[in-house]
Amino acid sequence: MSPNLQKQVNVVNQFGSGPAEAVFDAIHTLMHMYRSMQLRSLRDTGHELTHMEYKVLGFFAKHPGASQSELVAHSGRDKAQLARLMRGLRDKKLLDAQVDENDRRSARLRPTEEGLTVIQGLHALGAEVSNLAMSGMSDAESAQLLALLQRVRANLERADPAEPRRAD
Repeated sequence: MSPNLQKQVNVVNQFGSGPAEAVFDAIHTLMHMYRSMQLRSLRDTGHELTHMEYKVLGFFAKHPGASQSELVAHSGRDKAQLARLMRGLRDKKLLDAQVDENDRRSARLRPTEEGLTVIQGLHALGAEVSNLAMSGMSDAESAQLLALLQRVRANLERADPAEPRRAD
């Protein structure tokens, strides 16, 4: 970046956020940067996937032979949205479907060899980006960060989503 052009910080939708909001803004920004670096590196290989395509392909890599219904139950996403994503992955020859022998109306999905190569490459790229992001941190600092994030997650898991709580 040119020394004359400073990177601008996006301040849209920032209304005097408190510490909790600032933490979640930082987490959101970090995850966006992580995914962007990972998926941008994938484009250099000739494959271009969206984040959701990556998640769908990853699900079937972990659960080969699973059905669309199992993906819907696992992800909580809209069935039609997932059907479009799976169709796109099949068109890209990254996902294969076979008719379920027990229920001919259902299909069992698994990554193709090329799909497995892509997902393994994404995992490797993810490890590189993770290591880059955590460089300079000691094992103790990494453990402390992980413990704090796990506490945040536990707080959210205990919360009733219909009634947001205020920290006092």
